[in-house]
Amino acid sequence: MRKLQVQGVHHITFVGAGRQTSIGFWEGVLGMPFVFEQPNLDNESESHLYFDPGDGRLITVFANEDRDGDAERTPTDPGCVHHIAFAVSKATFDQVVERLDERGIRHSGPKDRGFMDSIYFQDPLGLLIELAAYRFEPPSGHTHADVLLEAHKIRVERGDYNIAQVHLADAIEALVKRSRASLSDSRSPEDPYQSLPMQGG
Repeated sequence: MRKLQVQGVHHITFVGAGRQTSIGFWEGVLGMPFVFEQPNLDNESESHLYFDPGDGRLITVFANEDRDGDAERTPTDPGCVHHIAFAVSKATFDQVVERLDERGIRHSGPKDRGFMDSIYFQDPLGLLIELAAYRFEPPSGHTHADVLLEAHKIRVERGDYNIAQVHLADAIEALVKRSRASLSDSRSPEDPYQSLPMQGG
């Protein structure tokens, strides 16, 4: 028996209402360029809209002008999508509350997740959307997932309840130490200032 190894999200497809509702939200609110459209090849009464979320993947929507939108929260039963999260820069995250408020969109306010900041709101059809900004950059050659895996191991080993900045910083240091060579005999932390003469006052 062998795994069916995936290599990333190819696309995520949502059931939409009218075409303009989707364009207005995905491009007009979230800034995703509307890049492609064709008929839904499995249902000729629908159009298939494609949006670029910024990482080369795709968000797609089945639009149907005869389908009315409903802003009631989408189901959260087992097997249903709870929410979908999109990455934003820290600069953008700091503007989210103001930009949602100017549209009258209700939201959760910023949430501290330890390793990222989040905010939640619903799209016009009741889907919960999260905008998230990482609080760290992975070292070159590594991903956010690499840092989180290493930080998780550190957190569990120390018996800490949830992830915090210190776990992330120590994880980044550990990844760099393992992946970058050095001519030094020791890679231990040092305090070179102790060997310097005291400055006169």
